[in-house]
Amino acid sequence: MYINDIKISPLVVSEPNESYKSGETVNRWVEVLVDCPGSTGLFTYRLPAQLEIKPGDILSVPFGAQQLGAIAIRLLAQPNIDLPPEKIREVEDIVSVGFFPSAYWELLNRVAAYYYTPLIQVIRVALPPGLLGRSQRRIRLVGGRGAGEQRGRGAKGSSYLLGSADPLAFLTPTARQVWELLQGQPAGDYSFIYLQQKVKSAYRGIRELLRFGLVESYLEPPRLTRPKLQKAVTLTGTIDQELTTRQREILEVLRRRGGELWLNEFLQICKTTTPTLKGLEEKGYIVIEEREVLRTEQGPTLVGDGAKSLTTAQASALATIQTLDEFAQVLLHGVTGSGKTEVYLQAIAPLFNQGKSALVLVPEIGLTPQLTDRFRARFGNKVSVYHSALSDGERYDTWRQMLTGEPQVVIGTRSAVFAPLPNLGLIILDEEHDSSFKQDSPIPTYHARTVAQWRAELENCPLVLGSATPSLETWVSLRRQGSRGAGEQGSRGAGGEFVTPHSSLLTPNSSLSTQHSALSTHYLSLPERINSRPLPPVEIVDMRQELQQGNRSIFSRSLQTALEELQERKQQGILFIHRRGHSTFVSCRSCGYVLECPHCDVSLAYHHTEEKAPELLRCHYCNYARSHPKFCPDCSSPYLKFFGSGTQRVTQELARQFPELRLIRFDSDTTRNKGSHRTLLTRFANGEADLLVGTQMLTKGLDLPQVTLVGVVAADGLLNLSDYRASERAFQTLTQVAGRAGRGEDPGRVIVQTYTTEHQVIAAVRSHDYQSFSQAELEQRQALNYPPYGRLILLRLSSLDPIQVQNTAQVIATALSTEEEFEILGPAPASVLRVANRYRWQILIKFAPDALPRLPDWEEVRSLCPSSVSLTIDVDPLNIM
Repeated sequence: MYINDIKISPLVVSEPNESYKSGETVNRWVEVLVDCPGSTGLFTYRLPAQLEIKPGDILSVPFGAQQLGAIAIRLLAQPNIDLPPEKIREVEDIVSVGFFPSAYWELLNRVAAYYYTPLIQVIRVALPPGLLGRSQRRIRLVGGRGAGEQRGRGAKGSSYLLGSADPLAFLTPTARQVWELLQGQPAGDYSFIYLQQKVKSAYRGIRELLRFGLVESYLEPPRLTRPKLQKAVTLTGTIDQELTTRQREILEVLRRRGGELWLNEFLQICKTTTPTLKGLEEKGYIVIEEREVLRTEQGPTLVGDGAKSLTTAQASALATIQTLDEFAQVLLHGVTGSGKTEVYLQAIAPLFNQGKSALVLVPEIGLTPQLTDRFRARFGNKVSVYHSALSDGERYDTWRQMLTGEPQVVIGTRSAVFAPLPNLGLIILDEEHDSSFKQDSPIPTYHARTVAQWRAELENCPLVLGSATPSLETWVSLRRQGSRGAGEQGSRGAGGEFVTPHSSLLTPNSSLSTQHSALSTHYLSLPERINSRPLPPVEIVDMRQELQQGNRSIFSRSLQTALEELQERKQQGILFIHRRGHSTFVSCRSCGYVLECPHCDVSLAYHHTEEKAPELLRCHYCNYARSHPKFCPDCSSPYLKFFGSGTQRVTQELARQFPELRLIRFDSDTTRNKGSHRTLLTRFANGEADLLVGTQMLTKGLDLPQVTLVGVVAADGLLNLSDYRASERAFQTLTQVAGRAGRGEDPGRVIVQTYTTEHQVIAAVRSHDYQSFSQAELEQRQALNYPPYGRLILLRLSSLDPIQVQNTAQVIATALSTEEEFEILGPAPASVLRVANRYRWQILIKFAPDALPRLPDWEEVRSLCPSSVSLTIDVDPLNIM
């Protein structure tokens, strides 16, 4: 019998001359999820009489010999009949109250069901780090160490102790040992576990001391989840003449600063000491107390910004979005530089007056500084940032700030889709096509776009998907829904609205059905750039002809000329390279030996950080590094050659050919440190460099108006990947990076170097033609039954034992092949078989998207894996290499 919302009455002990009272039922129970690796089921605990627990509370519970975090799932009037009552342990304490509102709880359950992930794993992803960490029970002396005689007077209800000259004489030897240990500690405070280690049967002595009121027991929360406290000084009284001149000066400083200052800051300003301030506190003129300091990401001070005037297309899109006050899906398809961000800002502005908040998701941490600055200039301190590069304390405090319910905007990467914002009025996915929104590992392998759809549905608010190159899934989903209007005839409303049965939304699990009978979808187009600026012309350079004509440089003659003109015209450019590092691989010219990672089946990339620094070979999969050898390890030849071009190699070549050009490298090697994205982009925006050289980060929404030139050194690295999505990714990347040019007053220019000028992607990029590319690509996908016309589930198996993982993959594939409702591809080794000494095999399950087949029992599939083989179930995988 389950009770979902129960008021628990604490036990009331009878007082003299009073009748005995009790709650309706003393024994109540709760089922919890325990945060313990390998533990996925529900466990039953008894509720202490003094605690009021509700589903969604975060608890501390005893689990074996540990004290662990747990989530209250549901309350029980009766425990399971199979559980002996004496074996049911008691909840220790409540760590955090009411973390999971009903809609949020439903969201977590959907993610767990759809991505075949234990619920506790989803909760770990959703909560900030450390909130479910291990708390510990501690024992401390009542009143602090050295209270001596007062300690006996603190004992409640122990008259023989109160009347004794030596209260300790009545303690058992065990209790006295615990007492003496606590007395010997400066703070009179030890963990329960430590006392158990030092004193045999310590729990008996502690129980005795607790009964006499000599010690108290408390739960210490995990350290990472503690608020940061700092002492503050507050002015409380008027400044009287009876004070000394110095005291009046000190208080006058405080008065002029608004009556409140942090203690450390106040001491420095006044050049005074803490005892002096203590004296003023004793006289009642000031109060010194601890206040919480919120740990949030600090941005630069910005000049306030107002709403910009909109183009006709922007105004039309904004008007449509502002009419939506319930769940709807909007595709804002705007070419690069068309002003999608301004539409977002003006769509969010009215929400604050309605007491609502907005959630804005971006694919990369590198995008947040630029976007955050624009939002903060418009909305001030209502803007918060939430992503994995924040410290644990910053994430915890930002999370708690969201729970206040104040109208606000949260900007973050994919994990921010779980941000606990109450009263959500709008969710925005900027650059919705980006693969960074999909998590490959660890589980759950969720896609932020899919989770955002569910969240918008549960919160009954609109979802806006913005992109210049929408994902084919989103494109087809909107077209599919548009063709299924009322009566399946397809009805299109004003402003590009399609009304469609909700069944067409990608919701493959029948248990995830929605209460909405129809889904309103809108296609909004921004076909032109701001101020009618033209899209930059794209010049395609055939590197085969360059080679035939004697140019052996990694830069074509056209690109060389453009780079020379950059500095002459005092303009800026971007150079896009597919890979970081110096070279793709290092090979011996004498014997052909390629230097490989000892832990992975990939070649080592050459990295050279700066002049006179050690030359390194690094693995981009497991981060293994070694020094560059002077001789071939196989034949001892000194002739080692670097092949391929990474960002380091390109910057070195640029420095050699164009020594006057000032460069900034912008890739994952140079942006590892906190704040480095902002620092590098600020330097570039301030004109401290002529050229920004980087990888994928440069393609994602950066708005740099002074950039007139974009060069793509080797487009072929994007085209020739063994992945059915390679063409889509290549088109999106090249179109996005081309869109960085010509966003300011000066016209832009794009130069793409390739060895395959005839490729359909290159042709579509040259003409900025999304429609023709998507049509051709979708025809190929439909012929092969690949997404969005089919659905995939990828099983990834890995093990240190190459034979065992191969055999296990074969066993699972054989077990699955008995089903006829889906197609099995594999088992096959991953494109890179070995990573970090783990051998990897894959099985691909393919089926139609409209009707979910009878999928396997995943627990049975997992049971086929020995303990040495790891299995990850990746639903709707984006990366199958």
